[in-house]
Amino acid sequence: MAIPYFPGCTLSTKASGYDRSGRAVAQALGLEFQELPDWQCCGATFPLSTDNAMTLIAPTRLLRQAQEAGGQMTTLCAICFHVLRRTQNFLQEHTDVLERINWFTEEPYLGQVRVTHFLELLRDQLTWETLRANVSQPLKGLRVAPYYGCLLLRPPAEIQLDDPDDPHILHECLEALGCEVITFPYQSECCGSYLAVSKPTVPQQLAQDILASAQHHGAQALVTACPLCQYNLDYPQQSVRGWAIKPLPVLYFTQLMAVALGLPEQVWGMEGHSVDPRPLFEPYRATVA
Repeated sequence: MAIPYFPGCTLSTKASGYDRSGRAVAQALGLEFQELPDWQCCGATFPLSTDNAMTLIAPTRLLRQAQEAGGQMTTLCAICFHVLRRTQNFLQEHTDVLERINWFTEEPYLGQVRVTHFLELLRDQLTWETLRANVSQPLKGLRVAPYYGCLLLRPPAEIQLDDPDDPHILHECLEALGCEVITFPYQSECCGSYLAVSKPTVPQQLAQDILASAQHHGAQALVTACPLCQYNLDYPQQSVRGWAIKPLPVLYFTQLMAVALGLPEQVWGMEGHSVDPRPLFEPYRATVA
C-alpha cells in the first residue's frame, strides 16, 4: 500500500534515525512511504492568530501536494502532524480563508486531504493484530514508558488522535511489540518545547522531572513520537550534572519496532543518541537479522 509521506525538516537532519527506522518498518509491514516530491517546512508551529491567511500557506501547499499524490498523507513527526492536522481542520471550517490562499498561490487545494500520524495508520488501517503477527523478536521483559508530550494529543477537538488525559495509542503499539509498558504520571506533560533555545534551564528541569518519574516507576527507557521531545529529554543527560537519576535512553517508537520486526541494526538509527540505547537490546541481538 503506497502512502504519501511527509518527513519534515527535523527528520531530514537531526532526527534522521527516526526517519530511517520509520521507512524501514513501514516497508517491512507492506507499506510504501512515497515522499512528497517538492516539500518544504510545514511552518513548525500552528499560528496563534489565524487572521492572516499567509501564515497557513506553507502547510496548505503540503496538503495540496498530498492531494495530487492520492488524498492521504502520513507523517512521523508529532510537530508536523500537529500543524498539518490543525490546518486541515481549520481550512475545512473556514472556506473563505482557503479561497484566499488558493487565489494567492494559484495552486487550488480542495480541502479534502486526510492527515494521519503513522501511529494512527498502524492502529486504524494496518491494525495492532497485524503488527503483532509480524513481530519476529518480541521485546519481552523490556520495560518502557510511553511519553506523549503535548502536540500529539492537543487540542483534542482538532487533533482527535486519542484521549489527551488517558492516551493509549503508544501503549498499544508497544504492547504489540511484546514490551512491558509502564504508565507514569508525566507521560503527557510538556517537555519545554522550543524553550530549549531561549531558556534552556526550563526544559532541563522538566526533563529531570519526567525522566525521574519514569525511572521511579520502573522504566528502562522512554519512548516518544516527537523529535523535539526526544531531544529535550535525551540531550541534557550528557551535559547536566547532579541529577538524582541514572541515564535513561529516550527512543522513537519506530526504533523499537525495527528491533521487534527483526530488521538489521543499520536501520535502527540509534547511533546519534546522547544516552546510547543499544545495550538494552543485547538480549535480542542473537535473533535479529
